[in-house]
Amino acid sequence: MGEVIKNRYEFVVLFDVENGNPNGDPDAGNMPRIDPESGLGIVTDVCLKRKIRNYIETVKEDEDGYKIYIKENVPLNRSDREACKSLGINDDEDKRLQKH
Repeated sequence: MGEVIKNRYEFVVLFDVENGNPNGDPDAGNMPRIDPESGLGIVTDVCLKRKIRNYIETVKEDEDGYKIYIKENVPLNRSDREACKSLGINDDEDKRLQKH
């Protein structure tokens, strides 16, 4: 497994959308989220995270060190088992960890 991130990284994502809806609001019939004061569109952090996850899944295709832990329609216990397997933790150790 890769080395743990030792530093905190911050980054900025800039993108331009014209005549589109990059982040619809499900509570408002999927209408675009708009700042009422400036009239500019708003994109939530959750939307950006989803776009980054989708990009990583597409480009890296489950390459070691790039697997997404929480996926849509995948139970967490399956992700837990895959993570334990990749770390070399067998089922007995896994069960013992769950008891504590």
